[in-house]
This record gives sequence, C-alpha cells and structure tokens, in this order.
Amino acid sequence: MASLLNRPFFRLIDEARNRLILQSAQGATIEIFVLEEDIVRVRVLPDGQPHGPRSWAIAPGMDDVPIEGRDRLDLSGFALPGYASEIAADCVRVSTPKIRLTVKLDGGFCAWEINQDGEWLIALEDRATQAYNFGWWDERVYHYVRRLPGEMYLGLGERAGALDRANQSFRMTNVDAMGYSAKTTDPLYKHIPFYLTWRAQTRTGFGLFYDTLADCTFDMGRELDNYHGHYRHFIADHGDLDYYFIASPGTPLDAVRRFTWMTGRPALMPKWGLGYSGSTMTYTDAPDAQARMNEFTERCAEHDILCDSFHLSSGYTSIDAKRYVFNWNREKFPDVEGFVNRYLEHGVRLCANIKPCLLRDHPEFERAQRDGLLIRDSDGQPAWVQFWDEVGAYLDFTNPATLTWWKARVTDALLRYGIASTWNDNNEFEIWTPNALAHGFGQPFPAREAKVLQTLLMMRASRDAQRAYAPEKRPFLVSRSGCVGMHRYVQTWSGDNATSWETLRYNLKMGLGLALSGVSNIGHDIGGFAGPAPEPELFVRWVQFGVFMPRFSIHSWNDDGTVNEPWMYPELTPRIANLVKLRYRLIPYLYQLLHESSTRYEPVLSPTFAQFPADARCYAECDDMMLGASLLVAPVVEAGQRERQVYLPAGARWVDYWSGAVFEGGQTLTLPAPWDAPVMLIREGGVIALNVAEQHFGERADRRAFMVVPMAAEGGTSAQYIEDDGETQAWRDGGCGTWRIAVQGGAQTLSITLAREGDRRFLCDTIELHLPDSETRAIMLDSGRIVADLRDGGWRKLTVDLAA
Repeated sequence: MASLLNRPFFRLIDEARNRLILQSAQGATIEIFVLEEDIVRVRVLPDGQPHGPRSWAIAPGMDDVPIEGRDRLDLSGFALPGYASEIAADCVRVSTPKIRLTVKLDGGFCAWEINQDGEWLIALEDRATQAYNFGWWDERVYHYVRRLPGEMYLGLGERAGALDRANQSFRMTNVDAMGYSAKTTDPLYKHIPFYLTWRAQTRTGFGLFYDTLADCTFDMGRELDNYHGHYRHFIADHGDLDYYFIASPGTPLDAVRRFTWMTGRPALMPKWGLGYSGSTMTYTDAPDAQARMNEFTERCAEHDILCDSFHLSSGYTSIDAKRYVFNWNREKFPDVEGFVNRYLEHGVRLCANIKPCLLRDHPEFERAQRDGLLIRDSDGQPAWVQFWDEVGAYLDFTNPATLTWWKARVTDALLRYGIASTWNDNNEFEIWTPNALAHGFGQPFPAREAKVLQTLLMMRASRDAQRAYAPEKRPFLVSRSGCVGMHRYVQTWSGDNATSWETLRYNLKMGLGLALSGVSNIGHDIGGFAGPAPEPELFVRWVQFGVFMPRFSIHSWNDDGTVNEPWMYPELTPRIANLVKLRYRLIPYLYQLLHESSTRYEPVLSPTFAQFPADARCYAECDDMMLGASLLVAPVVEAGQRERQVYLPAGARWVDYWSGAVFEGGQTLTLPAPWDAPVMLIREGGVIALNVAEQHFGERADRRAFMVVPMAAEGGTSAQYIEDDGETQAWRDGGCGTWRIAVQGGAQTLSITLAREGDRRFLCDTIELHLPDSETRAIMLDSGRIVADLRDGGWRKLTVDLAA
C-alpha cells in the first residue's frame, strides 16, 4: 500500500538529441523521444534499467534491420525534428506542430493532444489511477489508459470477430489454431501489438504501437472496475513499456502509412505471386504423390484454369506418417527434377512447405543437437515440444550457426531443384517452459520471452537463402505465423480456417484488420481449410471474394476426405474458371497496389470509412471493403442471396463494373449478385488498369486497358501505373516503365493525357480506354489517335494507337 501512496515524482534530468529523460528519486525513469512531427515515443523503466531485448520491428523507411536487432537507442532513419519543451512545477510539456504531450511529474501520467486544423484536441490520457506498474504488482508490464465514449479500436493484426475491437479482449500469443472460429477464437497466429483509436465525430485518431516481442494482452473495454472509471489496457508478460504514439488527424490511414513506414518497407514480390496458387494436403499425402500432382496441371489445362504457382504441402517430406523438414520421400516423388521441371514447363512455380521443428527421430536431429542448433533447456538438453503427432525440438534462429544451416538446407533440398519459393509453416514456436533457452546471438535468454522473434528470423533466413541463390530475382515466400516486420519478407494468410459461411464473413474483417496493421500482402484459404467440403454455393462465393485478395489460393484439408479444387463441382467449373480469369484481368491493378504498398506504404485493403471518414453511414457494420482507393467490392457472405445491398459512400459517383451504370453516392442500392459476377463499383475519378488479353492455362498474354470514371462536373483526375518485368530487381534501378493517365473534364469535352515514361520495352503502343457508356463528351487526346470506338456492355471502349 505504501508504494501506491508514494508514487514516484519525476524531474527532468537530461535533454539531448530529441530525447528527454525524467527520473524519480527511486530511479524510475521515463524517456521521451521526439522522432517525427507526428511520431513520439515513450519508454517507461520502473527501475531505470531496460529489461527488453533489442528491436527487430523499427526500420523507418528501410528494407531491414541488423540480424541481431536494432539498439533501442538507435534513432537513425527518423527526422528528429525541432520541438518545443516547457518545464513547469507540476509537468513537462513537449510539442511538435502535430503532437502535444504533457507528462505530470507526480506519477508520470501522460496526456496526448493532436493538432487538428489549428485546434488542439485531446487524444489519449493515461488512467489517473495506477497507469503503470512501478514494481507494485509483479514483473509484468502494464499500461492503463482512459476509454472515452464513441471510440473505435482497429487493428491488432489478425483477430477474430468484428473489425471494431471495442469491448473485447485479446491475447497475443502465437498458436496453431487449426479449424478456428473466425468470429470468436483467440489467440491466433500473429503478434502485432499495434492498434488505431478513431473518433468519427471529430475525425481524429492515433496509432499506438507497443514494441514488444513478449506474449501480451489487450483489453479494449471488456474489463470494468468501479475504482478506476472506464479504461482499456495493455499487459506484456516481459520486457519494458516502450510505445510509439502516431498522430492520425483526418483519416485513420495516416497512422497506418506511418506505422508501416516505421517498421520497414514491404517486400515487392514477383507478379506471379498474384496469380492463382493451387494447393491441398491431399496430393502430397497420397502414396503416388507425384502422379497426383501431375494430374493437377492436366486438370488445369482441361478446364482452362489459369495458374501461376502451387503450394507443395509437407507430405513430400514424410517418412511413414510423420514430417521431416528438408527430406524428400523418394517413393512418393521418384523423380524430383522431372516433377519440378514439368510444372515449370506449364508456367507453374512450386512453393515448398518447410517447418522449423526437428522431430526427435529426424535424420539430422543428432547432428543439430551436437552443433547447438536447437533451443535447449538449462541443462543443455533439447527443449522438447509437442509438434504434430510427435515430440521434437525447435531450431534456434537466434544462433548464427542455425541460420547458416537453414539457408544451406533451403538451397540444397529445394532451390537447386528449381523450387521457386518457400512456404514457412507451423512456425508459431509454441514454447511454454521457463527453462528453454535461446542462444540470443551470444546473450542467452528464456526462449518463451521472444517466441515470435524465432518466427521472424526463420522467414528472414528463408528469404536470404533465396536472395543468395538467385540475386537478380525478387524472392517470393509465405509464412503463416509472424509479427511486426513480417511484411518486409513474406506474403501471409489467415491460417487454417474452418469451412463455414461465418468464416467467409469474418475472414473478410480479419483481412481488413491485418491491412490496417501494416500487413497488406494477405489472403485466406479459399473454401475453408478444415471441416467438410464447402457446399457449391459457399465455394463459389469464397472464390468470388478471393479474387480480390493479394493472396489467391484454394487450399484445404477436409476431414471428410474431399479436396477443394476449381473443378470439385463440375456444374460450377466454367464459372470458377471465369472468376479466375477475372482475377487475372485485375492483376495490373493489384500489382500497382502492391507497388504503392512497397513505395508509399499504402494499405491495399481498407474499410470504406477509412477512405470516406466524413460519411457517418460508412461506420455502420458491413461486409464491404475498398480495394485500393478506387474499387469498392461487396462480397456475398450469406447463403441463398442473389442480390446484395451495398451502401455507396457520399462524396462521389459510382459506376458498376459490369453494367457501366452510374449511381450517386450517399445511398444504399440493391444490386444483382449472380454466381459469376461479384459486386464491384468504381469510384468517380478512379482509373483501374486491366489485362484484357485472352489468356489460357500455360499461355500468358498482356493487353493493357484502363477503366476511367471521369468526374461528372468540370474537374480532373489522374493515375499512374508501373510496368516492369514482374520478376527481377531491375525496377529498383529504373528498369520499368510508367503509364500516366490524366483526364480533365469540361462541359462538352474530355481531355485525356496518356504519357509513357521510362523503359519503353514494358509499354505497349496500343491500349484500350473504357469509359461509362453514359459518357458522351467529345474525347480529346494529347497523343496518339482513336482507331476504334465501340459500345459494349454498358461501356464505351476506345482503342488508342499511341504510336500514331
């Protein structure tokens, strides 16, 4: 009780290079780092000493961090702007043009304000009672803040349930949650302790990132205690309270962009990673796996299912019924070279499943144990864990020797055969014993205190192996588990979801949560991974939704022995084939969105209110989403529906992708939603790049078109699209071309500028412009000439010869 009554009183003891240090007589320390005008960091050290490891999350505008982590006092990459500091008898105040932080000296309580249009608005306040843990309770890290009415909480990565996390609590510890409920299961696979607070009434908000690798808990108002008022809180099992406040006035996307920038540049992966990826556990589990795999390409050719890759499940590594990473089962795959080459001849790359745990009878186990490559107990023995149906030990990726071993195995077992990429799976590192120790790059620590660091370093080692083997190529790899920083290395998905309509609805929200947490290259197991086969209607609706996700993979382990495949329902196969072709039609747009994610930190997906924060009706719970800034999609997520209600945000007209019909924003429409035509609407001012070439399995063709929705009144719009080889690193050195499209509308005319810049090898001479059929203004081009002007399906299609 005495410690609660005698809470620490702080005084400013140092201020240098954008770092202010406040300390109490007992040694408790609060550090304030002014990093950007819109980013301020606070670190609370109850005994004045740091207890957490280095950071693998912070990499402002960078491709990566040192393999051993970044020193937490390293401020490189940040602008370190000028700021004002005021010292009063009862507080210290730090101000930038966008943030004002006031710290009460009695107790260290923080109050944050954001400058919105010249007015300082209160954004966040520590709870007035026991906001921190200054050694009062236990060794855990606590942060309690006030909760105000009307606040929305968004993000926290991959979470089940509603997009708004208010009144819920979440445990952030990575587990293998096979068959999870996308509505209720917690925890799941990823560890992303970042969230947005948004107030629709004032259109202001902020992001909070807690830089911790420890298992942690977020309570967003579910807990209630009469002694403390309304609050929310963060608790970490280990380490320090080290958090970043990111101002986000006007739109929640400002904080998303800045958080993504702060945690590193998202990887720009090869364009083929946007194509359809086949996958199922059934093929590689079969005793004649190579023959079954060959049937897949035959069926793709038979039904003209476009396909760019296949995710090779772990059955290829089996000995009897168990999995042994990097082992090839030669009975199942008697000719590995021939198998891989056959796929490559069809234009399909293979992405091989790899796992970070060696079973105790793995052929390499004794050597790995002898060489110290495994996470071990304090007595030096392997730290045993349950893994699938056996006992094994995890590899220790904080040991440089393990990194070297792993990269060599990836190269020798996979890449040298022509395997194009790695599928990093079952990498949750479920280590619970306090006795397990990680090497820690020479500074051992309890392995359970930073499990997700192992996950991050595993995917990095896989990436580095691919880089070393083919340095001119962009690596492509995927990972199921992950943490902050994973976007620098991998594409990811929402894990082993259950087959149900509920999963379809809530996986949509889960993907939005990930995108609002800085991870945009994402997808889901289309059709559902665990459970019975999806019924025909559910399957086709899953595919309709999946065509809009950056990761587009049909994958399953159905407990009734069936396989989710494009041709699983013969009566639906032509429709599935056409939906896959729709996906390929949209790839130029999706590729640009991933490019903007990598270069401008833009989220690929977002809820409508993030793009239209002034429209109060966009905040209503819905199943719509924005793909980029220009395309609104409204998947059907309920059985028996042949129509779809969709609210069109106010402030823009909208054009139906299929019919070309034009609708005013600010209204709810009921639109047809047939099985072969998902609801898609293009925003006024939007320019959507398409591939309108006829494509077939094993054949690739590209003919560029741009769907343009001009402003109705006088005004202009513009867009740019990158064209490159889609596979190499040449784009970094200018090996790419750029389309620049600008449209200026007048009362009677539309002036269209089509500029081609950069490497002309990637920019064709003839393109199509698609305008709504209702657009009757005369077209004026600044270059080229119109060689065809047709009306087709509600659209006016102009063929333009740019070489003329």
